Amino acid sequence: MAITQNKRREHILACLSPAPSNERIVRTAARMAAAFDCPMTALFVRTPDFDAAPPEDQQRLRANQQLALELGAAVETTYGDDVPSLIAEYARLSGVTKIVLGRSAAARRRPFGKPPLTELLLAYAPDIDIHIIPDTRARASYRPRSARETSPRSLLLNIAKSTAILAGATALCALSDRLGFSDANLIMVYILGVVLTSVVTTHRVYALASAVISVIAFNFLFTTPRFSFSAYETGYPVTFIVMFLTAYITATLAMRYKEQASQSARIAHRTRVLFDTDQLLSKAAGRDEILHAAGNQVVKLLGRAALVFVSENSELTDALPFAAPDQPMPAYDEAAERAHAAAALAQSKPDAQAAGAFLYFPIRMGEHVYGAAGIEPGGNPPDAAEQSMLRSVLAACALALENEHNDRAKKAAAVLAESEQLRANLLRSISHDLRTPLTTIAGNASSLLSSGDSFDAATRRQLYSDIYEDSMWLVGLVENLLSATRIEEGRLTLRTSIELLGDIAEEAVAHIVPKAKDHKLSIVQEDELLLVRADAHLITQVIVNLIENAVKYTPPGSSVRVLLKCEGADAVVEVSDDGPGIPDADKARIFEKFYTGAHSVADNSRSMGLGLYLCKAIVKAHGGEITVHDNAPHGAIFRFTLPLDAALAGAALSAEGGLTRE
Repeated sequence: MAITQNKRREHILACLSPAPSNERIVRTAARMAAAFDCPMTALFVRTPDFDAAPPEDQQRLRANQQLALELGAAVETTYGDDVPSLIAEYARLSGVTKIVLGRSAAARRRPFGKPPLTELLLAYAPDIDIHIIPDTRARASYRPRSARETSPRSLLLNIAKSTAILAGATALCALSDRLGFSDANLIMVYILGVVLTSVVTTHRVYALASAVISVIAFNFLFTTPRFSFSAYETGYPVTFIVMFLTAYITATLAMRYKEQASQSARIAHRTRVLFDTDQLLSKAAGRDEILHAAGNQVVKLLGRAALVFVSENSELTDALPFAAPDQPMPAYDEAAERAHAAAALAQSKPDAQAAGAFLYFPIRMGEHVYGAAGIEPGGNPPDAAEQSMLRSVLAACALALENEHNDRAKKAAAVLAESEQLRANLLRSISHDLRTPLTTIAGNASSLLSSGDSFDAATRRQLYSDIYEDSMWLVGLVENLLSATRIEEGRLTLRTSIELLGDIAEEAVAHIVPKAKDHKLSIVQEDELLLVRADAHLITQVIVNLIENAVKYTPPGSSVRVLLKCEGADAVVEVSDDGPGIPDADKARIFEKFYTGAHSVADNSRSMGLGLYLCKAIVKAHGGEITVHDNAPHGAIFRFTLPLDAALAGAALSAEGGLTRE
């Protein structure tokens, strides 16, 4: 009987810090991850105090984070004060099985101090293995130092603020003492002054000094005997100690909350930028808008200048510069930066270049590289947290570019499919519709060649006429095919001029009269002068196609009327007949390409469904509209509009408004 065990996959967590020994912790954790063939995460807990860390500590932390990245770890940053609790919480949520930290993090317990980090981690996460890496350098205990602003101007400003608050508290206490307030009220005023000092200054030493001076001032000015450092009442020493501790603890908490609020504001700003990035990229239309939106968000997120190169056919295009707020774009050599960006893409990881260059990150989605984004490193390169957020923005940009690329591919595929469908319909229509006229032409020509002398004159004339009509039908068909091709390729050009619409209609009717001997054709012009700016040849073709359509689908003896009139700023042409009309199901599709409906034609030379499609395209190119509706009591009316010439249109509008011209 086989017994199987479900083994949980290992996950190594290395604790990052600015300590000199932290490099060894990262390398040891990487070797453990390689041995277990498991993922590794490097975690740094950023406390509010770290913002005031000296530059060497911040540089050492960035080096450790970069080392973790190079060793294949995922670098993460959390924010807060309770370091062991945050490490344990992250480990539980991320499925971490082993935590690796250094001996310096497991300092000896001091009297009345906090327990070591290892004991706290064991308490918070008892199911996780904790590995402590020994290091001889850890004996030289590393203690993070603060590097807050110590310039003379800042020092004097903080001293002035503290002195002013202390003087104000003393003056308020003097007024309260004259009004008969108790000592407890005076103590609360001094405590309030210490809290205000901690809020407006940049270091807790000013709050500590303010607390000491407040106790001394209270003892010297408001306890009996006045203006001395002695006190008659036996309880005053305890009062002084409680006053000092209360003031200092309250001030410390106020300063800590201020630092946390500042840190939370930065986190909220970055979170809002990341959220806005998704919205902007989702709304961006086209590659250029996506890249500009991503570049602007990178600048807003990091406050640094950016340089974006786009990859086209495995080559980087011209750079897109994005300057930092209120700062000019730094000078750069575009050719050199393009080479640096190409090198970064080839390495598939951030590549810090020489001084004055940019730090490049790939814009990548899977194996498809869309470009590279360069960030100005300046004197303080982006840390791992900033790099992580930057990669999130670039990943969102790559996803948007991927979606845009897929949309373009889908549209191209749709166009290709439509073209293939067009070719299929064309071949099907040609094979079906050209067979009858070509067979008729071939048969009539064969009869004339073989037995032409035996036919009488009337028979020969009829055969010649049939050959001519079928050949002209083929000519018209080819013309429609060529016109449809020009429209599909966007090569339909208009040669417009001011034309008299009545002359165009008469020319069209004259062209169609020989083919409509069995129909009654008429032209009705309600307005004498209809000047339009149009291509006379194309509009003639529209009217001819509409009349031919009416003649073809109405029985002999039917009436076909061409009506010309003016409506506002448009000239209207209506071609109506009194035939059987058009079914409602066909009206919505009658102007589509290759749509012929279910009509039957007596001569069996069916239309290919291009005539009305061409009419719509030509009328639309002129800025008009074409529609079809029923003709009472029966029949159909095809109606299209053309813009009148500007001068005549203005006169027509004036006439409709009740104006008269002398």
